[in-house]
Amino acid sequence: MLPILAAVLAFITIGGLGWAFVGGGDSSEAAVKRAQGFGVPKQSASAAKKAAANTPEARRKQIVDQLQEAERLERKARLSMAAKLKQAGLTTSVKTFWIISAVLGVIVLPLPLLFGLNPLIGLGAAVVFGLGLPRWVVGFLGKGRRKKFSSHFADAVDVIVRGIKSGLPVHDCFKIIARESPAPLGPEFQTLVEGMGVGLTLPQALDKMYERMPTPELKFFAIVIGIQQKTGGNLAEALSNLSTVLRARKMMGEKIKALSSEATASAGIIGSLPPAVMILVSMTTPAYMAKLFTDPRGQFMLLVAVAMMSFGIFVMKKMISFKF
Repeated sequence: MLPILAAVLAFITIGGLGWAFVGGGDSSEAAVKRAQGFGVPKQSASAAKKAAANTPEARRKQIVDQLQEAERLERKARLSMAAKLKQAGLTTSVKTFWIISAVLGVIVLPLPLLFGLNPLIGLGAAVVFGLGLPRWVVGFLGKGRRKKFSSHFADAVDVIVRGIKSGLPVHDCFKIIARESPAPLGPEFQTLVEGMGVGLTLPQALDKMYERMPTPELKFFAIVIGIQQKTGGNLAEALSNLSTVLRARKMMGEKIKALSSEATASAGIIGSLPPAVMILVSMTTPAYMAKLFTDPRGQFMLLVAVAMMSFGIFVMKKMISFKF
């Protein structure tokens, strides 16, 4: 009887020790978590979201998103003909542009036939003057406006920096730029001010301005403004750093232009030499060059020569064009 009682007591003792050390109603980890919960106050959802937005990873992701969105808008702005007409500063509608192109093509089409040339030459000339020439003129005007805009944009950023440091609102700085800056920078900022006056926000007005003037400088400016409005900070300091970057970028472009001037001149001479020689020979001995225009074999050779020259000029242009 006594050994049985001793065995029961030993079993109870071992079971109690196991219950105490292994587990029971509550674990040590849960107790620690409760203690931490009693000692540390919980953050609100807005404070946690704000703290997460201020981390370097979140800011980097935001900058990447801004760059991708700007690149998408840039591609969209450069594709449509309506956007190209706006970039060139023309008030002509797309319908009027295509009507002018068709009229040019119809006028040029019968001219080679009057000189007894092959109808295919007339068709090719109609395509060149009806589709190529008007689009080239629009692109040339747009490129010139973008170049003038970029050359004075750093000065406009400096005006905004000095105005903010002196206590002026950003909207008043835009008015000063619109009033004092030369075209096309002044009229573009005037349109920006008018858009904000009818209820557009600054990012929306900058997006519309970027559609009319898709330049990297304006893209950088819109990104700086958008990040500053979302995360806060010293706008004058951020724009001052942007002005320094824009001026350094302009200086690098001038250096690239100076270093590649010899290659540009060589490409121009090589590209213009065959047409110049053909014109001079046609003026001295017209009968010698007339075979290229009257004989089918000469027309075929002339067509192949034009295609090869066009391909060579395209390759040379790509070789001397630097993107930075």
